[in-house]
Amino acid sequence: MTTTHTGTAPAPATDPYADLGTRYRRYLSKGRASLGEMFGGDVEVAAEGPWIHTASGSRILNCGGYGVFLMGARHPRVVAEVTRQLNTNPVATRLLLEPAVVDAAEALIDVVPAGLQKVHFAGSGAEAVEGAIKLARAQGRRRLISMDLGYHGKTMGALSLTAKDVFQEPFRPLLPQVSHVPYGDAAALEAELARYPGEGCVIVEPVQGEAGVIVPPEGYLRDVARLCREYGALFVLDEIQTGLGRLGTWWGADREGVVPDILLVGKGLAGGVVPVSALVATPEAFRPFDKDPFIHTSTFSGNPLAMAAARGALAAIKEDSLVERSDELGRLLLTELDRIARKVLGHRLLEVRGAGLLIGLEFTVPGLAGDLLLELIGAGVLANHSLNSSTVMRLTPPAVLGPDDVQFLLDAFEKAALAVLA
Repeated sequence: MTTTHTGTAPAPATDPYADLGTRYRRYLSKGRASLGEMFGGDVEVAAEGPWIHTASGSRILNCGGYGVFLMGARHPRVVAEVTRQLNTNPVATRLLLEPAVVDAAEALIDVVPAGLQKVHFAGSGAEAVEGAIKLARAQGRRRLISMDLGYHGKTMGALSLTAKDVFQEPFRPLLPQVSHVPYGDAAALEAELARYPGEGCVIVEPVQGEAGVIVPPEGYLRDVARLCREYGALFVLDEIQTGLGRLGTWWGADREGVVPDILLVGKGLAGGVVPVSALVATPEAFRPFDKDPFIHTSTFSGNPLAMAAARGALAAIKEDSLVERSDELGRLLLTELDRIARKVLGHRLLEVRGAGLLIGLEFTVPGLAGDLLLELIGAGVLANHSLNSSTVMRLTPPAVLGPDDVQFLLDAFEKAALAVLA
């Protein structure tokens, strides 16, 4: 057979994502489309371990994700558990008993501080916060106290605790009887609790993430726990971002040996695969939910597919020693990032701080955090801004980074730091 060549080059392959921004604007959010374009406009199409793969064929080291990717994306242990569940019973009836939710609860209770024995699963961190608010109010603790610049989510109850006017203003009035005190200030907390003995509920983060990675003074959580006991308040510890090894310990609570009445868990519990969160409580704090199984429900709460992800994530953290790895890797990165930042940026750097793999870099120059964030993406590393602190860039690297990944991160950071000065 004779083949005739016309001399015409083959037509280029059509880019299936060329109109993605347009479709975002049409069907989702104009602002979200603009944000993605500001960060370079690349499209993530796959992820594995610490790496994101884009439609253009490039790879980006994922040190962002707001703390979700402690074990990277698609960890084999998590994927195996989820796949097995997907092929048997992915969504439950919510009337019959089923084993997946009990297995996940048992696995979670096995790693939380002693004394926490009851679990309510949810789909997002904010949902877990809402559950804690309802438990508090059902027991007469209607005076909710959170911390200045704290972040607990954006659903109506959680937003009431998130002390940031720009998020709250469009939706006021929010929940009544909510107050905020300075983070790390035990005296201010005591003064507020003393106004409402027996009526308070305190919600606090072990390290404030969205505030710009604020580490409280040593002993602060012990003071919070003591004051809650003295004034009959419920102690809720929001570990949605800090828990499961992110700080180099299983829980921020472990750093000071405290046991809250309610512990909130999320982000890393998903194993980078299926969203899931949880509220873990003492039997006393959980009593309203224990008594009436219909007082606080959600159709997909504790769904078997999410429970499989949680089981897999908890197993992976243990089997891969990710808590210890987070501590070790965090110490290395804090030291090296501080060294590079001081060498390149000098007085423009205020501080590099953090615990484990929750790391913040605060700058003295307005806009520098945002500029560095953009330059980092160009250099192949994804980081995050801090919603409640515009001068802080945040890194939440996975604990599965290998030596080559660490070197890539440090080289990219130095390249980005030099670029913002050019």
